[in-house]
Amino acid sequence: MPVDPLWNSTTARQLAAQRRPGALIRLGRQHHCWTLAVLADRIGCSPATVSRLERRTQIADLALVHRAAREVGVPRHVLMTSLAPPPAMATTATRVTASQRDAEEDPMRRRTLLAATAAAGPAALLMGLDDALADTPAPSDAGPLNGRLTGARALYDRGAHARLLAALPALIADAHQGAVSRRSLDQARLSAVYSLASAVLIKLGSYDRARLTADRARTWAEISGSPLAAAAAARELAIVLRHQDQHGAAQRLMTSVTDDLETSGLRTDATAAAYAQMLCTLAYTAARAGQRTEALAMAEEARRAACRLPQAAPPGRLFAISPAAVDLYAVGVHWALGDAGAALNAGKNLRPEQFPTAERKARLGTDMARAWWAWQRPEQAARALLDAYRASPGEVRDRPAIRSIVTELTERHPRTSGVRELHAAVTRTI
Repeated sequence: MPVDPLWNSTTARQLAAQRRPGALIRLGRQHHCWTLAVLADRIGCSPATVSRLERRTQIADLALVHRAAREVGVPRHVLMTSLAPPPAMATTATRVTASQRDAEEDPMRRRTLLAATAAAGPAALLMGLDDALADTPAPSDAGPLNGRLTGARALYDRGAHARLLAALPALIADAHQGAVSRRSLDQARLSAVYSLASAVLIKLGSYDRARLTADRARTWAEISGSPLAAAAAARELAIVLRHQDQHGAAQRLMTSVTDDLETSGLRTDATAAAYAQMLCTLAYTAARAGQRTEALAMAEEARRAACRLPQAAPPGRLFAISPAAVDLYAVGVHWALGDAGAALNAGKNLRPEQFPTAERKARLGTDMARAWWAWQRPEQAARALLDAYRASPGEVRDRPAIRSIVTELTERHPRTSGVRELHAAVTRTI
């Protein structure tokens, strides 16, 4: 389909270069001679919302931006240019090195500083991440990005949230620098960095920040054209929406990305794993919305999809889903539906050794603890939480919902076996 000459005009090119998607939407709306009310009616929102969308430079609702842009005819490549954050500019400075030994010590100094910063704990480190999200830092040149991203994922898998938060600003800076190449792989890598940031922020209950990073992950995934990066980013955004009580939006998003994966034919193990993961997330999202039939149907479909997957996911796979991981999701689905007995039954045969990472081993403990607690079994809940803490302290200590169970156990059942030990472990100074 030919592109309207409007989008090749100087005005459109300038607005895209200035990263003003709202102004592009206004340009398209006015080109159609539509009022705010007409566009609002076509995309299902109020005229005031369209007005704010057109005036703002910060994106509050990426899905709405895409709907509005599509409706007024903004070409995809123009919209993607306007949504892409500008590359970081390295500051020019003259550095005097006292000796060759000083120069060789720089990497060690960086590692020492990173460790010291991480010791401050997740709450303090959020300020540093805020700065990086507000204004992309200059590249750090701390080493090959692939290896560092793998290392950052390993920190997440260990539940080392503070160390991961400390590493993220430099990762964001260097991933942005890499994306300047305009190669799909580098753009997908930047999306992966933002998805990882969303995942850890969700763990910490920082949902507004997670919404921002998930939106950026989706933007860069779309620019890259990678369906797996798009699925990962959409999943993080759906989880954020769920935590913000936007269950309908979360379900629509997950349904769309799941359908897209299924349409692809699931020809590779990687896409089959992504499909199973999306079904799991969709099942839990439906359960949190109280939609029992849909939740159980999606959980069963996920179980069938996982049958073709290996018992242990290969190292490095983006969606490390397995049959045991799907069964663990079933525990959460039944718990979310208010059926603690079914949740405990779903998890009764699961064992920590079935899960490859400390984060998943701990998640088994915390999910079973929630079910035991809902079933009013404080001793079993405390025991499960202690198991989770031993696997990954951060999974118990840093997650607000799990800490609240520890607090309630301490207040209501202080003499129950395991409760005092659990409270001492979780409140111990990091």
